[in-house]
Amino acid sequence: MPKLFRNLCLLLCLFVVLAVGWHLTRPTPKPSEPALRHSFTTALERAHNGQPGAARVLYQQLARSDLSPIRRISLLAELPNYPSPQALKLVTADLKDSQQLLVRHGAIDAVARLVPDAQRSLLLGPLLDDDDQDIRFHAARALLGLSPDDVGLYFARLEAVLDEYVQALISTPDDADGQLQLAKIYLYDDDYTQALAVLKHARTLEPGDLETVAVQVRVLEKQGQNDASRQLLAEQLIAHPDSAMLQHELGQWLIRHGQGEYALLALARASELEPDNSSYRYDLAVTLHQLDQVDAAQRQLDEILRRQPANRKARILLIDYWKQTGQLQNVQVLLAELEQQNPDDPALQQGL
Repeated sequence: MPKLFRNLCLLLCLFVVLAVGWHLTRPTPKPSEPALRHSFTTALERAHNGQPGAARVLYQQLARSDLSPIRRISLLAELPNYPSPQALKLVTADLKDSQQLLVRHGAIDAVARLVPDAQRSLLLGPLLDDDDQDIRFHAARALLGLSPDDVGLYFARLEAVLDEYVQALISTPDDADGQLQLAKIYLYDDDYTQALAVLKHARTLEPGDLETVAVQVRVLEKQGQNDASRQLLAEQLIAHPDSAMLQHELGQWLIRHGQGEYALLALARASELEPDNSSYRYDLAVTLHQLDQVDAAQRQLDEILRRQPANRKARILLIDYWKQTGQLQNVQVLLAELEQQNPDDPALQQGL
């Protein structure tokens, strides 16, 4: 009996050892597709809503190699609110992913909002020599608003790609969007006569396109035709009084002409017409602050963060405004929320 019992114990121990060994050496099961979908959805929701841990889960998802292009682009669109060395590493990898053209386009757009102007040229400049023409043109569009100093070593190459782009756009005269882009290039090159001619043609293709009107107003100003630019803007506002874009453009026109007090009415109207447009409300806040209406400026930035907690640009500016007024308790609250969202944010590292 003792011998039988001992043999049974040995067999049992052997079985346990074999079971443990099999468990340790078997391949790790891949997460199920529903679980992956849940992870992507959770990361996107956290990033979009500025929830605690948003940057961490966003980076985790972008580190995956099995995301569809559409999902990856959706995550890249949120990345500019979460800058860090890791974010830069992830977006740089996507810029170079020659297998995913759409993702590369999304990465270019993300870089344009993620990094300062001078750094933007360092990241996007090499793409001006890319084999894919669409990538070259997209990189050129992203660099179009930079000063020659910010473009730096890539200035000559940018000019060459823009020349190539102009020829491509000229060859498609019935494409309204293309003609608008062509006018913007002419505006960048200070070729105002050509820009106006193209804009007039674009308006015949798309008479209701108000962005074309806004660019035309700026071109007329550049030519020194301030009365004509004001007249055009006034005519369009009469025709489209509820256009937030035109109201915002009117505010910007008045600011450029030293009439900030009057600009407030137009900028406020633009925010009223499109309350979720953070760019309009941000410009309103900046103008209020420049006119020493600090409390009102802070309220506008507060409203942006209420609607878009992830909006880093508004958060950083509001922190600065609170500092200026000595309200350090509010500064600490905003910094704590920023640290919860993204502990590696450069603003925290620099001791904002």
